[in-house]
Amino acid sequence: MNFPEHITSALKNLGIAEMNEMQQAALEASEQPKDLILLSPTGSGKTLGFLLPLLNALDPEKKAVQALIITPTRELAIQIESVFRGMGTNFKVNATYGGHSIRVEENNFSQAPAVLVGTPGRIVDHLNRRNLDLSYVRTLVLDEFDKSLEMGFQEDMGAIVQRLGSVKKRMLISATDLEMIPEFTGITDPLKLSFLTGVNAQLTLKKVLSPDTDKLYTLRTLLCNLSSEPTLIFCNHRESVERISDFLSESGITNVFFHGGLEQDQRERTLIKFRNGSANYMVTTDLAARGLDIPDIQHVIHYQMPLTEDAFIHRNGRTARQEASGTAYLLLSQNEEEPEYLEESPQLVKLNDDKPLPHNPNWTTFYFSGGKKDKINKIDLVGFLSKVGELEKHDIGLIIVQDYTSFAAVSRHKATSLLAKIRDQKVKGKKLKIAIAR
Repeated sequence: MNFPEHITSALKNLGIAEMNEMQQAALEASEQPKDLILLSPTGSGKTLGFLLPLLNALDPEKKAVQALIITPTRELAIQIESVFRGMGTNFKVNATYGGHSIRVEENNFSQAPAVLVGTPGRIVDHLNRRNLDLSYVRTLVLDEFDKSLEMGFQEDMGAIVQRLGSVKKRMLISATDLEMIPEFTGITDPLKLSFLTGVNAQLTLKKVLSPDTDKLYTLRTLLCNLSSEPTLIFCNHRESVERISDFLSESGITNVFFHGGLEQDQRERTLIKFRNGSANYMVTTDLAARGLDIPDIQHVIHYQMPLTEDAFIHRNGRTARQEASGTAYLLLSQNEEEPEYLEESPQLVKLNDDKPLPHNPNWTTFYFSGGKKDKINKIDLVGFLSKVGELEKHDIGLIIVQDYTSFAAVSRHKATSLLAKIRDQKVKGKKLKIAIAR
């Protein structure tokens, strides 16, 4: 099928050679007048599955919010905004979410974005403050809708949808099927596309038995057997997450931890470090089970088993994504039974107790106290690190530029000497605080 030039251009700007089957089906289905329900697993590229159809519906002459994307988490809002920017269109996009400066968001809305993506509570807050005019919204996307319901956002979402009087197309995106669609969505006779295939053939399930009820030492041994590959370690409680992270750090294993109790700044730094390879292990609650841009996960470890099969599926969905393979490990104590929702017992793995500790990550994250609002971009930081820091191209990794801060991954073995060279230097004529990110 031949797609419009702005679609092929967006894909090219994202470095995508061709759409997958789900994305192409969603784009074709969007040309029909019906609302759309898109069901697809975590990691299947659902974000493009709704952004490309949404792009088709935008009018460059209209200076108003034309598309509203409601999503359950801050991280997902940031991710969607980033993907849309990466498409290289001329349409303005803004994200709004709790933990982000209200004043900055108000300033962003002084010139209305064509696309607004945000969490339910923060969108309602702006509506109550009369900071937003959503009367021209033609396209409504309810992303990770099952997660939004699970997190109790029905009332806020209903309040938002009630204020949308001009919607022509509704798209509901979910990683699990829904028995019924709530009335407040306004979706009555949708076209439904399901790409939920059940068991992921690329995923291998294994189990490890711990001789101790407290499985910390077995976890450490397991990590020593996994060759320093990117790994998510799932727990059910925030306290467990921090206790396990502390234990691994004390054992000499570099890691980060992630849960809903962290301040937004901490959450963003954690994800940046994990994405850019400054930490190969992230200990987390189910908050990281979906909706986060953390690619190339090789292993998932269930330190504590989730209570439901849905949660188990979503955790496992972080690995073996697209065409890649991956492994999920169940870490069980001797007296701990396997969950009833497992159809068959996973393969038992015997660990080698003589393996050395995982090697340190290849990268270290540097923090800069300046960002987009200071007219600093990625090219500026690459030039600064190359010229002033005397780094080679291969010593510079992923660079993230935010509104008021920036982060750059650099080769770990160059970090100390680099800091001495650049600490008191100016970036683009500006004196910034520069430090190794904590």
